[in-house]
Amino acid sequence: MLAKRIIPCLDIRNGQTVKGVNFVNIREVGDPVELGAVYAEQGADELVFLDITATHEGRKTFVELVKRIAENINIPFTVGGGISELTDAERLLSAGADKISINSSAVRNPKLIDDMALNFGSQFVVVAIDARGDEKNHWTVTVNGGRIPTEKELFSWAKEAENRGAGEILFTSMNHDGTKNGFANQQLAKLSDSLQIPIIASGGAGKMDHFVDVFTKGRADAGLAASIFHFNEIPVPVLKKYLNEQGIAVRL
Repeated sequence: MLAKRIIPCLDIRNGQTVKGVNFVNIREVGDPVELGAVYAEQGADELVFLDITATHEGRKTFVELVKRIAENINIPFTVGGGISELTDAERLLSAGADKISINSSAVRNPKLIDDMALNFGSQFVVVAIDARGDEKNHWTVTVNGGRIPTEKELFSWAKEAENRGAGEILFTSMNHDGTKNGFANQQLAKLSDSLQIPIIASGGAGKMDHFVDVFTKGRADAGLAASIFHFNEIPVPVLKKYLNEQGIAVRL
């Protein structure tokens, strides 16, 4: 059985790590390079750095920051935010990123997934999907950090992304994000049934049991969280030890 991955996510705004609830009420947490180095030491499997306002403000992800991260961190990391063409991805790869995450730009131009996979390999391409569910359990894909709903539906869009060459899907439930009430396990299990590629679960982590559930009920390949790690509510080593005790394969 492949080890399940624990991935701290660092949302970056103006060069600082920030955290909000349901993508609003943002507050600063600290220097992303320092935080990332701490997580690497603690045994995190990977890191995700997202420039959360890059797409909304029409900017590019900070290449300089990525270089600093690469110089100071010895575990794989993914970078996202404002990546809308091959040259953006190329710059980040050259700066030291292991993978790139595309979200809004892929929704607007799905061929971007094909081009990225063709040029860099599928293992380099993470397609992030922010979706919101309604009372009829219809999940609408959103863009620009969850600000704008689209015509796309979660499950069909995830399948299309896989068919176009995505190496992983990072699914964030907007309904669960920042609430600490657990992950969207029903939707994750459905994604797991329909896709062959790994799924990273995001949105809703609040307790260690939530990770047990996301790996058993949700059948996700990786669990991503932010505030519980940033504010030391659940240290990475404590979480991994607990998961191991529950019979879940993790890298200790």
